[in-house]
Amino acid sequence: MAYFSVKVPESYNSAERLDKYISTVSSGMNRSKLKSGVTLILINGKKSKLSQKVKAGDMIDIEWEDNIPDDITPEDIPLDIIYEDDNVTVVNKKQGMVTHPACGNWNGTLVNALLYHWGREKIVQLKEGSDSEILMRRRPGIVHRLDKETSGIIITAKNRQSEEWLINQFKEKSLRKEYILIVKGRPPAYAGDIRTQIVRDPKNRKRFKAVTDTDEGKFARTIYHCIAAYGNYTLVRVRLKTGRTHQIRVHMKYLGCPIVGDSIYNKTDPIFPDATLMLHSKLLEIKLPGSDKTTVFISKTPRRFLELEKQLRQKYPKKLITKETKEAFK
Repeated sequence: MAYFSVKVPESYNSAERLDKYISTVSSGMNRSKLKSGVTLILINGKKSKLSQKVKAGDMIDIEWEDNIPDDITPEDIPLDIIYEDDNVTVVNKKQGMVTHPACGNWNGTLVNALLYHWGREKIVQLKEGSDSEILMRRRPGIVHRLDKETSGIIITAKNRQSEEWLINQFKEKSLRKEYILIVKGRPPAYAGDIRTQIVRDPKNRKRFKAVTDTDEGKFARTIYHCIAAYGNYTLVRVRLKTGRTHQIRVHMKYLGCPIVGDSIYNKTDPIFPDATLMLHSKLLEIKLPGSDKTTVFISKTPRRFLELEKQLRQKYPKKLITKETKEAFK
């Protein structure tokens, strides 16, 4: 990964787009390289776009990756397919698989596997054009994503019409997405509705944090319900009302209950030091292309959850959480 930093001189009196400005800097990059390889742009510590206009005194930080492949190739990678028709493929994504090609992960992704499964040819990547055109070539059929270490249900589109149909539901929030997770600690209530802004952590570019009493960042809403408690560990069900990067992980950290196995937002657990991220997309309720009725997809509970719960039961008595037993969270 390469980095580039520059401060706009105080004498600068223009108002150019960032990409145009950088292309004029002697140690900068041309616009083609910026569009095809950029992974992160910060202006004065805040995430920005190539179209952002710069002004005198701005501190610009850019992260990008060289060696971008010329095409995305189909790969014979086994998929756990929950449902498929002429328009969509619903997959139970395994933990560790990246959703689509991106910097540092140009192969072995869900997209590579789908291209092979669908019998498609390799997709030539654009090095010129608009940001949306470049990204669309990297994400054929992808209408939403899951973090690499998050497993579970993801729906993909086989054609452009179906893609637009599904994207509209995500934009309008007219679908239902539920996750299961195991956290360290007890949430402040047996059920709750978390509403915050989510911003990038200025101290760590890989992290985000939940903040309130500000308009910065993006609004995020998560509804949670505790299912069972094992000592100081809790099995939780979550429904997403928005879809922000790392949203569930950030909101659980905000509650003081980080997800077990979360290498970014949680310290290594002394009892389960080898645990991987205990976060799984369990349910998706959505209207399939051309249908007025919703269809519900439910994935199997992963083995890692079953094994961890088994260990928890051996160490602590299980306590089911209901309205009648919510005093456990007081």
